[in-house]
Amino acid sequence: MTVICPKCATENTRDSRFCKTCATPLPGTPPTSATLTQTIERPLQELSPGALFAGRFQIIEDLGEGGMGRVFKALDTRTGEKIAVKVLRSGLEADGRTLERFSHELTAARRISHRNVCRMFDLGEDRGRLYITMEFVPGEDLKSILRMMGAMSPAQAVGLAVQICDGLEEAHRLGVIHRDLKPANILVDKDGHARIMDFGIARSARSRGITDAGTMVGTPDYMSPEQTEGRDVDARSDLYAMGVMLFEMATGRLPFEGDTALAVALKHKTERPPDPRSVSPALPNDLCKIILKCLEKDPARRYQTASDLRDDLEAASAALPGGSRVLPRRKPSTSREITVKLPLKRLVWPGVALAVMIAGAIILLPVLKKGGAAKAAPKVPGSVAVVAFENQTGDPKYDTMRKVIPSLLITNLENTGLFKVSTWERMRDVLGQMGRKDLEVVDGDAGFAFCRREGVAFIVVGSFSKLGETFVTEFKLLDPDSRKIVATAAARGTGEDSILNAHIDELSRRLAAGMGV
Repeated sequence: MTVICPKCATENTRDSRFCKTCATPLPGTPPTSATLTQTIERPLQELSPGALFAGRFQIIEDLGEGGMGRVFKALDTRTGEKIAVKVLRSGLEADGRTLERFSHELTAARRISHRNVCRMFDLGEDRGRLYITMEFVPGEDLKSILRMMGAMSPAQAVGLAVQICDGLEEAHRLGVIHRDLKPANILVDKDGHARIMDFGIARSARSRGITDAGTMVGTPDYMSPEQTEGRDVDARSDLYAMGVMLFEMATGRLPFEGDTALAVALKHKTERPPDPRSVSPALPNDLCKIILKCLEKDPARRYQTASDLRDDLEAASAALPGGSRVLPRRKPSTSREITVKLPLKRLVWPGVALAVMIAGAIILLPVLKKGGAAKAAPKVPGSVAVVAFENQTGDPKYDTMRKVIPSLLITNLENTGLFKVSTWERMRDVLGQMGRKDLEVVDGDAGFAFCRREGVAFIVVGSFSKLGETFVTEFKLLDPDSRKIVATAAARGTGEDSILNAHIDELSRRLAAGMGV
């Protein structure tokens, strides 16, 4: 069931309070005043792992608190995907302006689709508590990384800054200013890719501002002089924050420090920043010039666009050890035909090498076939993988449960701390290396191949069925090599929700018992 927006006719999910396209209040939602009263009456309670929020999102862990609310890692039980859920914290004043800012966050930020920006999905409400759903990306925020390692090498700092500039360039192109850019809002994933998070106080530069005149919004350590005065800001304020972050990445400390937030804000407004080389004398001169240009008090003297800043960073990286790590700018796609001319001599030797490789493959293929499949890896004690469950209800609308049930079981087993559980991300990565790419779900055959390759001790396969309103969930715990059954269990209950509640807990206990716990 969907709700049609009366303003732009966009289809929205039934639990949405605002239109996902234009943020217009949807029909059938309570008046703002009533909702705000509910927010005060029902303050946000601690959501522990396993709790079901908004009837849809099962909490996996608490990720921390941001400027607008608390963020949780959760499983979307409708799609089977892991996401982040940000719940508006009760400490914020519950008035119309806060509500407007919160809804505007989604309207502005969801238009940004870029590899260096964390995607935002939807705005909803649960018993008076507003929340936003967004992309979940495993990784560490840049502030945590800096606390652990201190100053980065110039090449590392420039490499991350280039990626952040890429994300800012796209946001600024769409007229969206972050206004609270800082290391805590930069996520670095396991591959070293930077993502800008939490456009919590972003606004559209092309629309009427919603921040009261004279209100200072942002984090003082990274705040531009114009922000400290409560004046209107533009893209150049984000570039000032980039300068502060670059200073911190390159030197391990902030350009301005003080005993209070007000003292720091005042220094940003009145004091000249120190030369980064006064802290780290070995820093390249070109990088220091870039940092100081970002930190100019007068916005007209700073970089005017993220693209300009990126260009100078790329130029400076050429002389840095390890500078090749800076990602090249992605060229726009084109339909024009591109002709590449190479001298004939350059094609001869690669052609000979290719012919030799083909001949070698023809000779070795029969030998490799005779050798049979690779030997199984040594078993890893306490390791387990859970694959997609079979939908035996006969109704395709329950197909999402094929991924939801394994994901819930994986979460429960992970939370015990007693097992080495293979995540689906890891399974897909390994299966991709084995030539099984683009798997929508990891089924039994793929799961057995993964376990044999990785030495996983146990594999869980299962199914769920429906008779009237009774749902039955079953699983088998198997040895991946022999495929012998180690343990079996079944749970039944009334209604689809029984799978997400009693079924999962009961099956998790029996799984643990089957593995000796």
